[in-house]
Amino acid sequence: MAKKATTSYRCAECGIEVAKWVGRCPECQAWGTIEERGEGRPALARVAAGAPSAPARPIAQVDIETSRARQTGVSELDRVLGGGLVPGVVVLLAGEPGVGKSTLLLEVAYQWAAGADSAALYVTGEESAGQVRLRAERTGNVHERMFLAAESDLSAVLGHVDDVKPGLLIVDSVQTMTSPQAEGAPGGVTQVRAVAAGLVALAKERGLPVVLVGHVTKDGSVAGPRVLEHLVDVVLQFEGDRHSTLRMVRGVKNRFGAADEIGCFELRDDGIVGVPDPSGLFLNRHTEAVAGTAVTVTVEGKRPLLCEVQALVGDSALPQPRRAVSGLDSARVSMVLAVLEKRADTQFKGKDVYTATVGGMKVTEPAVDLAVALAVRSACEDVALSPRLVAIGEVGLAGEVRRVTGVGRRLAEAVRLGFTHALVPPDPGPLPDGIKTLEVSDLSRALYAVQYVPMD
Repeated sequence: MAKKATTSYRCAECGIEVAKWVGRCPECQAWGTIEERGEGRPALARVAAGAPSAPARPIAQVDIETSRARQTGVSELDRVLGGGLVPGVVVLLAGEPGVGKSTLLLEVAYQWAAGADSAALYVTGEESAGQVRLRAERTGNVHERMFLAAESDLSAVLGHVDDVKPGLLIVDSVQTMTSPQAEGAPGGVTQVRAVAAGLVALAKERGLPVVLVGHVTKDGSVAGPRVLEHLVDVVLQFEGDRHSTLRMVRGVKNRFGAADEIGCFELRDDGIVGVPDPSGLFLNRHTEAVAGTAVTVTVEGKRPLLCEVQALVGDSALPQPRRAVSGLDSARVSMVLAVLEKRADTQFKGKDVYTATVGGMKVTEPAVDLAVALAVRSACEDVALSPRLVAIGEVGLAGEVRRVTGVGRRLAEAVRLGFTHALVPPDPGPLPDGIKTLEVSDLSRALYAVQYVPMD
């Protein structure tokens, strides 16, 4: 059959091909990214069978000892990775400028060089070798098995890998690298795709763990084509407030472990250190009870974290009262306010409502709904809740308090930090000793029950 060539179009963001030009990509929903590729693939193509590189074996006979994870020496990062770096893994670490990505990876390179029998190669395309050396001196991350190269060409990077033969390769960053086999400026879609594909092939061929630094856009997503996240094995998001020393590494994708784990770090002048017990960072220890505060327990991955929710309600001088939210899901907060008005006779007409978390923590899970409702009601009535009380539960539109997962694990963390009473949904399952639980089926019963929780 004769081959029929057709014109094809490809999205510059995600790489999907479509038969005709459209203004909006049907895959990633980006506008104006569909580009004409000229002559496309033939309408009918057949691939001849070839010789396999290795015979297929039963899965039970595949050796897994060579694919065991190796610890990096940074315990909080190992928690997110699922135990460490697997040979041949490609990790993408993305974060805003100045959040501490390079500082963290210098610590990883130092710990690897100090604790392993192989070298660590750090390739920087954004700074000179002298600038990186100054930062390493300041943070105390200098070791004889740490090698540093300032390169922006992928071919030169591969040459350094052949010379050094490292056990760990760090590339800072993938957007600054260029491949001679691809056209376009550094950071462009074509270049990023080609560089990432080349580094992934290098990692798989040699069993070399590779860590890539990635830039983010103004909305917090990874810059570059979406195919970059598909190519790598692990995607980590490095988060943190510029005005706070707390930093979090959040797993977004992980082929070798849980994809929702977090690691907590503290950024200091002399480097970055892990925080194995971060619950106290998200609580304010008041000398006396304060109206408008409530404590809940959220779960990030497998880690329960206590979080304090604060609310402030006051008269508004504006025709449209303000609803400000920080660290919480604004849509869920609006829903909780509507439920309070309809089901709990709480009026917000002509009042500004501010809600926030403590310590820069971001909480989006529904289990925080009950604490938000209690904090807002406490601020409205100017009556403080017991400082020994935690509230856990999702609030529905009918005012009911719904069950959430892991109530026992959450309360065990609350007991460890000295809390004595808890409001929980009905049928919470096995609960730990040392805490008195009050099961509430709806929001009205929860607001009634908090009146009888002792203040001390």
